[in-house]
Amino acid sequence: MSAFAQEEPLSALPDGPGKELVEAACVACHETDIIYSSTGYTNNEWRHLFSRMIDLPEELASDIAHYLATSFPKRFDRLPTLASGDFNITFQEWGVPTLGQRPRDPLMRPDGMIFWAGMYGNIVGQLDPSTGEMKEWQLEPGAMPHSIIDDAEGNIWYTGNGNGTMGKLNPETDEITIYQMPDPAARDPHTPIVTDNGDVWFTVQNSNFIGRIVPDTGDIRLEKIPTENARPYGIDIDSRGMIWVAYRGAPKIARIDPDSWQIEEFNTPNPDPESHHGRYYIRRLAIDSQDMIWYVDSGRGYVGSFNPETEEFNEWLTPSGAGSHPYAIEVVDDIVWINESEQRPDVIARFDPQTEQFQSWPIPSGVGVIRNMRATHDGNLVIHQSSANTVGLVKIGEKSDWLAGPYRP
Repeated sequence: MSAFAQEEPLSALPDGPGKELVEAACVACHETDIIYSSTGYTNNEWRHLFSRMIDLPEELASDIAHYLATSFPKRFDRLPTLASGDFNITFQEWGVPTLGQRPRDPLMRPDGMIFWAGMYGNIVGQLDPSTGEMKEWQLEPGAMPHSIIDDAEGNIWYTGNGNGTMGKLNPETDEITIYQMPDPAARDPHTPIVTDNGDVWFTVQNSNFIGRIVPDTGDIRLEKIPTENARPYGIDIDSRGMIWVAYRGAPKIARIDPDSWQIEEFNTPNPDPESHHGRYYIRRLAIDSQDMIWYVDSGRGYVGSFNPETEEFNEWLTPSGAGSHPYAIEVVDDIVWINESEQRPDVIARFDPQTEQFQSWPIPSGVGVIRNMRATHDGNLVIHQSSANTVGLVKIGEKSDWLAGPYRP
């Protein structure tokens, strides 16, 4: 959801001892819908979860955990359908310092440092995975950084989703440069990408723009998306320099020529539009070494491919099915990685285009949502769990020794 608007009114909490405490401590920061959309937890699991959001006195924490566990007990209706296989991965996860910041969209620079956007804390953070040492930079109030990208100089660009800006952080000098959108209608910059010439392209989701900033001059150009309410979301660039965009608000992906700014749209499969809920379609996309476009159809539960040369689409239903809400996607060594964000625990899945087979694993912290994941320079993945306030590293090809988590005692 964009920082500047709510799509639906808050849902009332059920009556019971502790309701007022939850309204004061929890709803002060987020919607009640976040509580309703959970699968419920035990007393200890609720305490673990909200301890990553807010530091409460023991008596207050105990009363809130009792209310939540009583009113929202653990359910098992969203357990994932795990696809078995012989491939190995290992998860590493770190809780970030500032509670309740809901980290998202991490990346690893070539020097091995992991950065993330702490949207609800107006933060950009840095993690050294070799030592666990972290540092956080406080951004301007109201920035609400939705996503980040690094450039060739090591700067971290962030999208000011809450104040209609693009920002650049120099982690070496701590200098932050802010660029205001030239059109006040471009209220919510969303996800950025950096081209080979150093330009930063970005989506502006609810405002329905695509944008570009030239760092040397600070010049920003915006262009309206042809499809009304397309809600441009994920963005990537192919080997020829073409910009590709996923439409959350329509069953389409788009190709943008960065020289001419010509926008060409392609309709993704939507065989039964009357039965589609219409809330979201194509969240994100990624591109393999052959410039094949891979995408997640979040509304239908599919992973899809698009061949720009033949304009042919192919799709595969994810292991947990139509309601799994695949959200993030990345390609590593021409293997496609996604998550199933509607499942609890959240699941990461591997799809091999050659065998057309999936394999999937539960994420240890498991109660958040991966909204974006990126490949690292050494062939791994960086992930996050916003609700659990963690960033993580998925080591591909390594055998996992599972650590205890909320879903595995």
